Amino acid sequence: MSFFLAGGGWRRGYGAIAALQFALVAVLWLSRRLWQGRDVTSQGGDGGQNTLSNRDALRLPHAKLALVAFVGFSVTEITAGLWSSSYLVGVEGMAPAVAARWSAAFYGGITVGRLLSGFLFIKLKNESLIRGGQVICALGALLLMLPLPASLSALGFVLLGLGTAPIFPAMLHETPRRFGEAASGAVMGLQMAVAYTGGTLGPPLFGALASLTSLKLLPYYLLAAICTMLVASELLARRLARGEGAAN
Repeated sequence: MSFFLAGGGWRRGYGAIAALQFALVAVLWLSRRLWQGRDVTSQGGDGGQNTLSNRDALRLPHAKLALVAFVGFSVTEITAGLWSSSYLVGVEGMAPAVAARWSAAFYGGITVGRLLSGFLFIKLKNESLIRGGQVICALGALLLMLPLPASLSALGFVLLGLGTAPIFPAMLHETPRRFGEAASGAVMGLQMAVAYTGGTLGPPLFGALASLTSLKLLPYYLLAAICTMLVASELLARRLARGEGAAN
């Protein structure tokens, strides 16, 4: 889209994205047979475990810490993505088309990071990927705070993209270990719900705060969300390491 915006043809940009969406639908439609026969709903026996209610899942030890971590993640990723262009134009003085390309680079960082994560999952534990991603996110936010040239500051958004990439899948993958197989479905539903809630409310909350202060608040806002995620994740990991997990 930034490429088409730079050429002044936003309609062609929308057309290109629409073509990609239709291509995705076509691929999903043609591959639908691959998904048949993979229903894993309980049908008695060992698969007939009772499903926890949301209330019971919320009462599991340390479930709230996991939910806080998911909120911190979604606020970080969605706010950075939606406000990156505005920040680069309003604070760093970039031209809109250039800022749009850096915003695209943020999502490019997520894409590259997810691809690399697929290989890193083979060698590293989920907790290491979560912690490493959070540290990279913090470095990205700190880079935005420094008085650097605009292009160097914009690299902070690329680091934010790279950092957020492994966190979400790694935290989801940790759910059965943290809370047990029987409870993982209910807990995962809660985690997805709070993640979408945080992603919905986080960006407009920043917008309201920025209208009262300045767009310069963005890196501090992101760092606060990153630290919230990091503290919740580390507390959860330490308590599980002491044998206090719900799965034990």
